[in-house]
Amino acid sequence: MRHRVAHRKLGRTTPHRISLLRNLATALFERERIRTTLVKAKEVRPFAERLITLARREDDRLHARRLAARDIHDRTVVKKLFDTIGARFATRPGGYTRILRLGPRRGDGAEMAILELVGYEFTPAGKADTKAGEKKPAEKKPAVKKEAAPKAKKKPAAKKAVPKAKAKAKKSASKAAARKKSTAKKKG
Repeated sequence: MRHRVAHRKLGRTTPHRISLLRNLATALFERERIRTTLVKAKEVRPFAERLITLARREDDRLHARRLAARDIHDRTVVKKLFDTIGARFATRPGGYTRILRLGPRRGDGAEMAILELVGYEFTPAGKADTKAGEKKPAEKKPAVKKEAAPKAKKKPAAKKAVPKAKAKAKKSASKAAARKKSTAKKKG
């Protein structure tokens, strides 16, 4: 029975698991949104939220920064955690992260998820200048008649590629025949 046993082992030894959680938390604070398996996301969530709670501390900030630096080894990420992320969640009483399920991964069927900080605004590439939920008005282009362009002659380069392919096929066939002969001589 697993009474009073918290956390998942994730198929790793203890030091490997701790380092995995540290790396995922560092990536989360650096990018504010990461894609991982659902089980890993559920394990990282309390780990990361504990670090954000440290960053929110008003009393003894130096000690809190050193406690967070135990787990986050990148100084720039620790600075971001305490300066921007901690300040952003200063009035929020917990629940700093969100898990969004994505469905099974193609290769092995593992359930995937996105772990992101609450308040993170995702802007896909090319959509950076529009606000969330607001559609950009369609721009109409004036109709322009295209003039018929003179047809260009086809280049004979395509014909040269075919004999090269045939030559490669012949070469590989001759190599295969040579291998068969050499194995037949060894056996006989």
